[in-house]
Amino acid sequence: MAVIVEDDEDIRGLLEVVLQQSGFDVFSTESGINGVALVAQHNPDLVTLDLGLPDIDGFETARRIRAVSDAHIVMLTARTDEIDTVLGLEAGADEYVTKPFRPRELRARVDAIMRRRGVRAQTLTQDRVNAEEAKTVEIQETSQALNGLTLNSATYTVEVEGKPKSVTPTEFILLETLLDSAGHIRTKSDLVRRLRDEESHSGTFVSASDERSVEVHLGNLRRKLGDSAAEPRWIETVRGVGYRSAAKR
Repeated sequence: MAVIVEDDEDIRGLLEVVLQQSGFDVFSTESGINGVALVAQHNPDLVTLDLGLPDIDGFETARRIRAVSDAHIVMLTARTDEIDTVLGLEAGADEYVTKPFRPRELRARVDAIMRRRGVRAQTLTQDRVNAEEAKTVEIQETSQALNGLTLNSATYTVEVEGKPKSVTPTEFILLETLLDSAGHIRTKSDLVRRLRDEESHSGTFVSASDERSVEVHLGNLRRKLGDSAAEPRWIETVRGVGYRSAAKR
């Protein structure tokens, strides 16, 4: 299911077609307040969000949506300034797409998003129907631990010293990728392609804006986890190269 929050009627109609072609049931509105209400009511997998709305702006709408949902938020806007990208991602958006956009490219992004989320949904459904002992085994097999942090790919949860931490789907995937890499460096381009589900296509174009979005997401993730870039427990920056998981202590 998807929710479209877009005040331009033509773009709203185009988005409805693109998302319906990707198999979504779609609800749409031109209002930020109504968009938040639709998300709270329908619990969608995906939200597309315009930045310039007639009531509350896209930044505030994203913050309110993120407070009630872990839906993947794609912010769509004609603004191209880097500060707008940063503010959008910091407000809770997972991706920032500038207008005009190509419907085929947007659909490819959406399909990649849902492939990732589809795997998560299948894992969670299977986990619920298993016997209690089987669930315990599954959780053990899909958990990773590092310096007091536990990430569970079956339940899609992150804990620090046993306390749950709320992270977005994009932040979860980035953290999972770094832990999976076990100290090996992942470049920003690597991480962008991981988010697009394009890891097997190393030659695909990655823009400076895409790489900047990874920096913002990891900055948000560090803040939520209480990690320090100067003395990292979990996420280490390799200056001029990329990121890796910190060493075990």
